[in-house]
Amino acid sequence: MRKGAISFLFVAILILGAFFLKSCFKEPIYHSQSYVFGTLVDISIYGETDERASLVANHVLQDFQDLHNRLHAWKPVAGNKPSGPQLSELGQLNAAFQKGNQPITISPDLAKMLIDATALSVKSNGLFNPAIGNLIGTWGFQRDEFNPVIVDDNKIKSLVKSNPCMTDIVISNNTAYSNNPMVKLDLGGYAKGYALDIAADYLRKQHVKNALINIGGNIMAIGQHHDQPWRVGIQHPRLPTAIATLDLPDGWAIGTSGDYQRYFMLNGQRYCHIIDPRSGYPAQHTQSVTVLVPPQAHSQTQAGVLSDVVSKPIFIEAPENRTKAALAFGIDNFMVIDDKSNIFVSKKMAQKLHWIDSGVKFTTLP
Repeated sequence: MRKGAISFLFVAILILGAFFLKSCFKEPIYHSQSYVFGTLVDISIYGETDERASLVANHVLQDFQDLHNRLHAWKPVAGNKPSGPQLSELGQLNAAFQKGNQPITISPDLAKMLIDATALSVKSNGLFNPAIGNLIGTWGFQRDEFNPVIVDDNKIKSLVKSNPCMTDIVISNNTAYSNNPMVKLDLGGYAKGYALDIAADYLRKQHVKNALINIGGNIMAIGQHHDQPWRVGIQHPRLPTAIATLDLPDGWAIGTSGDYQRYFMLNGQRYCHIIDPRSGYPAQHTQSVTVLVPPQAHSQTQAGVLSDVVSKPIFIEAPENRTKAALAFGIDNFMVIDDKSNIFVSKKMAQKLHWIDSGVKFTTLP
């Protein structure tokens, strides 16, 4: 179980709980939790009866589980076939990529995801790259427990040289193939954000006016609670507490990528799951990146996906290019904590944060 994600959620719940008690509201608040996408999921629904809230929350959690099963990058999915567990839909696609450029039929929503992820990858100059599943697996991050791994430098160089990219994938009429057999998809940096968006869309269609969806630190708000915006906490990357809180307006999403969630220690060095595709090695100059995303136009990539994706290229990018990496996606609310615990906050984000420690020092980015 991912300690970082759970502590983030625990802090957020504590903060929300204290705020609710202070408000002394009478309308009901409903909480539902589950473990999906390798992390703890919490759905809070305000202003509905427990019966109705339970009904819609269970629907959302089932949608999450179905999506998790379909997009799992390495674990077979248990089924009713005599042959036993089967590859996930993503696993079947990856297996087809290895065999050459023969198209395989994929579901329409997966095709849309891959088209969207490709556009986002291009916009990030390849720093967001779901095609590097072979690198992620080599570092041992395609498993449930993260033990120290001594990698073969020559293998890493070979994988980087093979240059798997999202643009290697050809999608047409709900079929896909890859021009590069070294492409192996891992949508771990996309799926949680996508799940936020489909959950928010479903809840709004069910006329749920106020809810907070938290998938291991990727959070989206619908409406508010009582007469106040939802208030959430941002995990301190080195302490089991929040470093700050902020109010999350209707339709906004927040996401944090950190080196404290999926990592291992080897010879005193921390190796996290956020890999720089250019070097093939985990990024080590950043502890965490938090992005705050407003609602997007219907025709654009939605806020949930952006909250999941955009933090990665900012995390990987060199310090002098972080602002440029954020603005490439139209994001002007973000915070970076580097490997020396220095805090850098964009001007707009600085206006929204409520620091837990009033004496915290940070640098405001232009």
